[in-house]
Amino acid sequence: MVTRKEQIVPKVIDLLRQNSEGVRYSEIVKRIKESFPEIPINTIHGTVWDLDVKRADEIYKADRGLFRHVSFRGKDESVKRKLPEKKDIVKEHEFYESFAKYLEGELDDCTTAISLGGNKFKDKWGTPDVIGKNESSRSDIIKHETEIVSAEIKIDDSGLITAFGQACAYKSFSHKVYIVIPKSASEEDKSRIESLSLIFGIGLILFDATNKEDPQFEIRVRPLKHEPDSFYVNKYMKLIETELFN
Repeated sequence: MVTRKEQIVPKVIDLLRQNSEGVRYSEIVKRIKESFPEIPINTIHGTVWDLDVKRADEIYKADRGLFRHVSFRGKDESVKRKLPEKKDIVKEHEFYESFAKYLEGELDDCTTAISLGGNKFKDKWGTPDVIGKNESSRSDIIKHETEIVSAEIKIDDSGLITAFGQACAYKSFSHKVYIVIPKSASEEDKSRIESLSLIFGIGLILFDATNKEDPQFEIRVRPLKHEPDSFYVNKYMKLIETELFN
């Protein structure tokens, strides 16, 4: 007679073989329960949670809570997508203005935000794609000093590590910093960026990088406010004084 464990494990392995990016723990449990509704949920949890140890020859954890078949270890984990026709390719700068509006309206983090990008700051530390200021309004009882908010936006999965490094550099002159990455990025990449964002106090936003008309920005991690270096704040704000402060 086949035991419940003997039913569950092959099903999990088969599921992982069919998903090169891996499958999150909660999704595995959900799928197994759908396949074997008669098996108690606690039995499923007890069988699945340490399969990367008990079946290390076939299963490993690509990241926290993300199980993957060993046949995909070390291979490109990005979702393989058919590239659109050249005329339909969306450019990164086409999202700058909509994210600036998102900072002003949805997040209410800026009283004014502008698209920037390019090499406006003219140094190797990079220029934010979007930068904004947050000022007290006349009706505020308690006033606060002007805050600078910066954002780095990426529409592809290949430059996420570089993008995160740039976002960290913006903390030298920004009170809050966001990194904005595609929802289509691999689960492992999103999980890693989320973990780093929490450690470094950087805000994480996911968005649909294929739809410039409706990017569907979605906040995953809120940024922590900190005090930047006033020398760098003044150095860079002088370069965009007309655009942001007049």
